[in-house]
Amino acid sequence: MPHGPLDHRYRGEHPVRTLLYLYREDRFRLALGAAAFFVKHSPTWLTPVVTAHVVDVVVEHRPVAGIWVGSGLLLLVLALNYPFAILYTRWWYGSARRLGMRMRYALSRRMQQLSIGFHARVSAGVLQTKVIRDVEGIETSTQQVGDQGLAALATLGGALAVISFGAPAFLPVFLLVVPAASVLVMWLRGRLRAYNESFRQEVERLSSRVGEMTTLIPITRAHGLERTALTRMDGTLRQVFHAGMRLDGLNVRFGALAWILLNALGVGCLAGAALAAYRGWLAVTPGDVVMLSAYFASLTGAVTTLMSLTPLISRGLESVRSLGEVLEAPDVEHNEGKARVDAVRGHVRFEGVGYSYPGSPRGSVTDFTLDVRPGETVALVGASGAGKSTALNLVIGFLRPTEGRILLDGADLEDLDLRSYRRFLSVVPQESVLFEGTIRDNVTYGLEDVSEDALRRALADANALEFVDRLPGGLDTVVGDRGARLSGGQKQRLAIARALVRDPRVLVLDEATSALDNRSEALVQEALARLVRGRTVFVVAHRLSTIRNADRIVVMEDGRIAEVGSHDELLRSGGLYAAQARSA
Repeated sequence: MPHGPLDHRYRGEHPVRTLLYLYREDRFRLALGAAAFFVKHSPTWLTPVVTAHVVDVVVEHRPVAGIWVGSGLLLLVLALNYPFAILYTRWWYGSARRLGMRMRYALSRRMQQLSIGFHARVSAGVLQTKVIRDVEGIETSTQQVGDQGLAALATLGGALAVISFGAPAFLPVFLLVVPAASVLVMWLRGRLRAYNESFRQEVERLSSRVGEMTTLIPITRAHGLERTALTRMDGTLRQVFHAGMRLDGLNVRFGALAWILLNALGVGCLAGAALAAYRGWLAVTPGDVVMLSAYFASLTGAVTTLMSLTPLISRGLESVRSLGEVLEAPDVEHNEGKARVDAVRGHVRFEGVGYSYPGSPRGSVTDFTLDVRPGETVALVGASGAGKSTALNLVIGFLRPTEGRILLDGADLEDLDLRSYRRFLSVVPQESVLFEGTIRDNVTYGLEDVSEDALRRALADANALEFVDRLPGGLDTVVGDRGARLSGGQKQRLAIARALVRDPRVLVLDEATSALDNRSEALVQEALARLVRGRTVFVVAHRLSTIRNADRIVVMEDGRIAEVGSHDELLRSGGLYAAQARSA
């Protein structure tokens, strides 16, 4: 992609520094955009000068040509507004949009690198809010700072420059406005940060709650729990409301105080300039009084605008901090610099493997030792919480052992680039994960140049071709969000086809038939029988029909291996497996 990965890693430094880093690629465009804005905005600070000149022409009866010269100058700078407005938008707004694109790509890339544990802790709704709302907040802040901030700076700079030459005696009065405004901004900034952070966290909780509510709608409606769901949502909405009102209240108090102070200074300047002209204390013409009055109004307006940007900038910086929670998250799978896997035989050996989840008082898997030969099918069984899923996640590399090691064809998984290893691995989960797209897109996801014959062969081996060919669009039928237009058995057979078309050497089956009816299970079991041939397979299942033909069955209890053997061997031994088989 033209916008490559963001190599910067947010480390908790001040977000202004991070923003400057992020905009480094566009600094030249931003400079051009600022210059274009100053040209397009020049009528704002030139108008008082021309007005003062026209007033003096009228009052002092100077040659009337002065009126035409002033009017012509204003018309010229007004005409320049159009082309320079286009240039400003292209350079300044374009930079903001490019930053948004790079940030969203960087966040997406980081989320692909973060561990499954991170995604288990942080809801999808919160991450979606960061990628959409927070990046949009940074874009909006940049654009509005350009529109309002550059306008204020252009007015401020132009006014001070003209007053320095035209009425220098009044310059100290104008310069009083800046320190007065700075004191107000410093007072506000600390409080705004805390209020913005609180509001942002409440919005993230709301996003998470909305995602939860929409997921639970079938259960909610089936059990008549609509009122309960709305009560939970109402509490979250009220928290967002109160946090927003606290933030709005602070912004309003600050804006009113700044407006009163600055306009009071403007009244004082007008009275002082008029009195100086009236008494003849200074060489001030009636036109100068009009100019000074207009400039002070413009100046106070510019400073008020700059101060009103403080809440907007604070929200933008809070968005940077919010994105930093993802960009600086330490729970990352590190693959750079590790050995690539170019071929896999499928020999997996566990040597004293243990794994403990953070904060857990005991290990989920303890002293797990097992040698799985290439092409062997191993089933993991046991009660809920016995450690089966943890063992599968260790095989996939989603989790790293906290004790012992796992060898793949003799090489420690810790030393391998897991991304290259997973090209030889496929997973068929309990619930098939499909996205909004066609059957072709879902089955060949991530693969290029899959021939029509290979695709149809995979679907046929997965017992899916018969229903695919009956669909109106065939392979190009859109399956709907999460495969909503397909049955559970159909989705699962597509998941098997997705695994088959990859021709994996290591296969993980996680309760692949547990949610199916008998007919669908029979079709899926038949497809699985084709899928496992010649591959190293790890199976987790509760149904005996799924595991009885495994080469070895590993019975787990409290994270440990309790017994190992074939189906017949374990039944003869009369242990845990035999007890489970009798109760099934």
